[in-house]
Amino acid sequence: MSGIVSYGSYIPKYRIKPEEIARIWGENPEHIKKGLYILSKSVPAPDEDTATIAVEAARNAVKRGRINVKDIGAIFVGSESHPYAVKPTATIVASALGVDFSLFSADYEFACKAGTAAIQNAKAMVDAGYIKLGMAIGSDTSQGAPGDALEYSASAGGTAIIIGKDNVIAEINHTLSVTSDTPDFWRREGQPYPTHGERFTGEPAYFRHVMSAAKLLMERANSEPGDYRYAVFHQPNGKFPSRAAKKLGFTEEQFKTGLLTPYIGNTYSGSMMTGLSAVLDEASPGDRILAVSFGSGAGSDAFDITVTEHIDDMERESASTIKQFLDNVEYVDYSIYAKFKKKIVFGGNLE
Repeated sequence: MSGIVSYGSYIPKYRIKPEEIARIWGENPEHIKKGLYILSKSVPAPDEDTATIAVEAARNAVKRGRINVKDIGAIFVGSESHPYAVKPTATIVASALGVDFSLFSADYEFACKAGTAAIQNAKAMVDAGYIKLGMAIGSDTSQGAPGDALEYSASAGGTAIIIGKDNVIAEINHTLSVTSDTPDFWRREGQPYPTHGERFTGEPAYFRHVMSAAKLLMERANSEPGDYRYAVFHQPNGKFPSRAAKKLGFTEEQFKTGLLTPYIGNTYSGSMMTGLSAVLDEASPGDRILAVSFGSGAGSDAFDITVTEHIDDMERESASTIKQFLDNVEYVDYSIYAKFKKKIVFGGNLE
């Protein structure tokens, strides 16, 4: 059975706290922290974007799994902040890794579930025998307009997942998706910041799709919450995934390992995948994982995963772990954050 043969993540070291953002806009910081359950969020450095984050995550995945890059037959990068409107991020990653010229590659978009859609397609190509290994990446430097609620959560980070059939560390037993035209969040071409439906992003969007996908997957797998050691959900903030998990019947012990948004914010396409990365850092053979992403617009991808004995053969600390990214932190004030995020205009332009 095909599944995950390696994984790697990257999270920028810079952070900003919600009280610093609230200070600028005259908001109550305790209301923000309690309402969103976000204690800090990652901030990309001036020389970091979706492509550089994707490259770092991909290199960590290759290093951790001792992958021969010549065996990678497809690279798909999911993001809603690709650095170019017309120019693929996937080709940049391929070039940085030194992957062969004979390669399937594409950029994916489906809001925050573009990376998990890439996992499904990489798995399908591996299962069909078209490729030996496929790399799926979820990477973003997400946007939030100054003063908007999104500014407290929109962050940066990414994760690369390599799919194959040999030396699988985590088998993907089942996967399915749910999709509807639910316009809870959008950004038109040329607009710098997205628009959201505020409370409309909750019940009809996030909870409907995440919980439906999770329930349908457990029906297909003939499983229940108690069968899983870990559960990971898309994390637009700290409260939504916690609430969804509890409504589905999961305990805090099951979802706390993969719940990263309180510390790094919402990494959009990297969100659920980076939570899964944190779980794989700690998982043992036989552990079962339920993982569900969400993308506005709207849809969810769900995965039933079982960790294999091969994970004990992997030197997981040969690449940076999520814990190391959480520990290596440098806080910035709003002025530095605005400079790094190019919210301040220099010389009349943003370049």
